Amino acid sequence: MDLSNIKMVVTDMDGTLLNSNHEVSDRFFKLFEELRKRKIHFVAASGRQYHSMVDKLNSIKNDVLFIAENGAIIKNKGDNLLSTPLNKEHLNRILNTVSKLQDVHPVLCASNKAYVNGSSKKFIQLLKEYYTQFEIVENLSLVADEVLKVAIYHFENSEEFIYPSVKDLEGILKVKVSGSNWVDISHLNAHKGYALKKVMKEYNISSNELLVFGDYNNDIEMLSLSDYSFAMANAHPNVKKVAKYETASNNAFGVEKILELL
Repeated sequence: MDLSNIKMVVTDMDGTLLNSNHEVSDRFFKLFEELRKRKIHFVAASGRQYHSMVDKLNSIKNDVLFIAENGAIIKNKGDNLLSTPLNKEHLNRILNTVSKLQDVHPVLCASNKAYVNGSSKKFIQLLKEYYTQFEIVENLSLVADEVLKVAIYHFENSEEFIYPSVKDLEGILKVKVSGSNWVDISHLNAHKGYALKKVMKEYNISSNELLVFGDYNNDIEMLSLSDYSFAMANAHPNVKKVAKYETASNNAFGVEKILELL
């Protein structure tokens, strides 16, 4: 494996760059300085909202390109480079579908904040880890803000308790099991692969100059763009099928170990 041509590193956040305590390691920040010295671009790509990503990478935020909300938005130094919202008809269809489900918690993700109905105090506490900017509203269908994504949470298992009820939306919308507890629904073009293609074109990066890390189904499209795609040891089986290589888990510094090789 020859990493000498790499010009851009892209990594997912939860389950990949972040450990199980949702922390970025000091080891990574030291390696980031080496990437910067070598003029290797760094892209953070996550289902998280932009503000939450910045919170995790605050000390280097001006040197990171952010793909947030699963690719629905790209930001560089706070400026929007891409925004791919849901139209109102599709949003209403998602909300109507979700309203029939039990024990699920939908979040409307807009560019600058998220919206949640606040019916569960337990969920609101959990939400604070993923969304640093959110507003509690009585009726999600009355939110006037432009919505980029609907993130739906189940405390037990998203693949079992959410996905079967929303999978018929596939084809008109992008439906992704993005974590063990989350399903994300967005515009067909609002995914990490579409966003990363835009970034690659902007920075003139080819597949053999791109290093990508991921762990869940929402990472598959971007992993497929790289000759050097790595699945974490803790990755979903679907991700391991797509990635060309495998590294250690997020708790065992899987990203950092490959960056050290680089």
